[in-house]
Amino acid sequence: METKLDPAKDDLPLMANTRHMLVKHYVLDLDVDFKSQVIEGTIVLFFEPGSRCKKGGSAGEGACLSQSDETFKIRASEPCHSPVTNLSARSSKTGYNDFSVCAKGEKDTSDKNGNHSNGEQASGISSSKNCCDIETHGSEDFLLVLDCCDLSVLKVEEVDVAAVPGIEKFTRSAKLTDAEELRNLRNQIVHELVTLPADHWREQLYYYTYCSQAPGCGELLFSTGAWSLEIRKAEVQAPRDFPHAIRIWYKTKPEGRSVTWTTDQSGRPCVYTMGSPINNRALFPCQEPPVAMSTWQTTVRTASSFVVLMSGENSAEPAQLQEGLLSWYYYVTMPMPASTFTIAVGCWTEVKQESHTADVQINNEFSSLFSRADLRLIEGSCGHVAYPCRFQNPDASSQLVIPHRVFAPWCLKDRCAEILLELIPQCLSAAHAILGTHPFSRIDVLIVPSNFSSLGMASPHIIFLSQSVLTGGSHLCGTRLCHEIAHAWFGLAIGARDWTEEWISEGFATYLEDVFWAVAQQQLPHDEAREQQELKALLRWRRLRDEVQNSKEELQVLRPNKENTGEVSESGTCIIKHGLNAEKIFMQVHYLKGYFLLQSLAKKIGEATYFEFLRKFVQKFHGQLILSQDFLYMLLEDIPEQKGYGLSVENIIGAWLDTSGIPKPLLEECQSWDQCRLVQQVNDEVTKWIQANQRARKRTKRKRRQDEVAFRKLAGLSVTLKIFQLEQLLPDQLVLLLESLLEEKMLCLRILQCLEKTYHLDEQDAEVRHRWCELVVKHKYTTRYAEVEKFLKEDQAMGVYLYGELMVNEDAKQQELAYKCFAATQKQMDVSSAKVVAEMLF
Repeated sequence: METKLDPAKDDLPLMANTRHMLVKHYVLDLDVDFKSQVIEGTIVLFFEPGSRCKKGGSAGEGACLSQSDETFKIRASEPCHSPVTNLSARSSKTGYNDFSVCAKGEKDTSDKNGNHSNGEQASGISSSKNCCDIETHGSEDFLLVLDCCDLSVLKVEEVDVAAVPGIEKFTRSAKLTDAEELRNLRNQIVHELVTLPADHWREQLYYYTYCSQAPGCGELLFSTGAWSLEIRKAEVQAPRDFPHAIRIWYKTKPEGRSVTWTTDQSGRPCVYTMGSPINNRALFPCQEPPVAMSTWQTTVRTASSFVVLMSGENSAEPAQLQEGLLSWYYYVTMPMPASTFTIAVGCWTEVKQESHTADVQINNEFSSLFSRADLRLIEGSCGHVAYPCRFQNPDASSQLVIPHRVFAPWCLKDRCAEILLELIPQCLSAAHAILGTHPFSRIDVLIVPSNFSSLGMASPHIIFLSQSVLTGGSHLCGTRLCHEIAHAWFGLAIGARDWTEEWISEGFATYLEDVFWAVAQQQLPHDEAREQQELKALLRWRRLRDEVQNSKEELQVLRPNKENTGEVSESGTCIIKHGLNAEKIFMQVHYLKGYFLLQSLAKKIGEATYFEFLRKFVQKFHGQLILSQDFLYMLLEDIPEQKGYGLSVENIIGAWLDTSGIPKPLLEECQSWDQCRLVQQVNDEVTKWIQANQRARKRTKRKRRQDEVAFRKLAGLSVTLKIFQLEQLLPDQLVLLLESLLEEKMLCLRILQCLEKTYHLDEQDAEVRHRWCELVVKHKYTTRYAEVEKFLKEDQAMGVYLYGELMVNEDAKQQELAYKCFAATQKQMDVSSAKVVAEMLF
């Protein structure tokens, strides 16, 4: 397809000038107000000069340290819970009309949505060409650019970190009142604080807290654009002289695209970050480029009926500030991109195990192999910047199952207890058996509201799961849980340096979900696990084939920037190609092509050798950002015999990553999956159903009575037809069966009835029910339209393209159903989903 995409609409700009100033730590202090649907408060950012301003390497690089902090015993999980402070901006003279400052006593000129009439630019992306691309600008002031949209910025000020009691230990001079040296002194303090050794992390968090509460020492000029917040200080022309600690007072907007305000399945209000294409820039001003890896700590105040879950190493316990108001505090010490920050505030119920469960056992084949490998790997050093690293902690490395909690709306508590609680330790243990040390010390799992647009999302220390995974047994829930757990290694601990290389995260997670799930099913023989993986490969092949046939070629390339992948401008700004394209958001190509590439490599190398290599790769690159070639070069260097197969980094990139369509090596491999025993079973069943359908269509009205008798026998699984019993078909086999029957031009009504009864389709998992709904729509099975309606409302993570099926037939009843469901869900629906559905309907 040759349709050209519109860069102005499709591409996502990352505006932060990270090569001049780099955020090292965020301190957020926020209030969540459900009545106004606003999150309001302050964020304090601690900076270091960026790479263009340093002559040497970044501070703190080298060997990492373990998690002990014996020199400082302050409990970092218990900060000072300060009361809410009213915003009171002091006057400041300025000659720049484009920059807004609210003077003392001046009325806030923001409109009802919090828009400042004198500060916001309506021209789209604000230009920083003359201000950001060089370190000094002659008479121009240095301009700090942050990624920001859908926020009302009220005030920006420099923080007087020198006023914090005891801060003298971070200075080389005790002369804290010397006016000429004060600016440099503040920046020196911040530098010393952000570069503290990793084993002083508790002390570091302590001083971050008190520095964030220090008084302001002068307002800064600022301007907001469609995608950025630009800040400057008069007469400061170089990044090294710009304040290294600034405080921003701001509030979100109800329509902001980083969070969604909705109700949970029990009808109670909640708000959460749903993995927006614009990431977190509508939640707080930040540096979005992946290279801006930072730590953070967050205090959130909200009504006492709510529970705050967040990306944090600690399992926060709320502190009561006053009657009806609680404060929650979380922190992380592992630097990660700001896009991975996640929050969910709602009336969540913790789901607890009522009875003791036996310790999880893992396959001895894996445990013996990888326990030896772990001991060898721990002896080496890490390659990331210094932080308290679990990979250097023997106790953490031997921890099969990390501490975990499960939260859900009240009405789903029992279902979670029945399915999820048992699966989590099995899947965590299986992941450890394959990859070793868990990168994160704990994890929360939350069942999010029905408007969540995906089956799952992984963030540091927290996983979101759709309610769709809780129906029809444990298969869908288990595989999805394995997928999200895999992201702890690939996507979080190891991230893509260029966000267009999504396959590094999603391809690995898709490949590893099968591997983890096979180990988690402890009773499953090796041959059966292999057969299930071959069946899954066939289903994914069919999905990839269909997607390639029905999508734009430009969206099918895993490395769209090709040889320019990873490059940024002199200031650090860059563009995420197709980052805002609504169609791409729902595409699976980066999951599927990435999965098939990794599967192909594993087949050539051999699983045992391949898994051992993955462990080495994780050990070398955890805590860092990578490009595709980092993985491929290490693979071919570690296993040099693969060069005899004609493998090279260049031909792998050319065949798999830089081209659209189906990779040629995959076209050769896909033939073998049809021969799988599980696939053959389904093919036999499909043949029987098709033959029964053909006989039924040939029957005349005069034979209706005999026809009815025959179909009663069919519904009862007659000996003549020998239809498989339900328990003999796996969920993935049912998916393949229904997909195969969807290819039939016409199925009789009674065949549909028999299918439904034979396999109890209304009780199956969401993947199966989705295909069943497609059959219902295609063959206008009107008495089951209620099931389609239910699916569109309760399984929004999977129902988007059902709207298209309802519209394409040009059937009045089906179109009425589509309009009805969209009207009922549109206000709560994810923005990207709503946009795609609206295009289908209108």
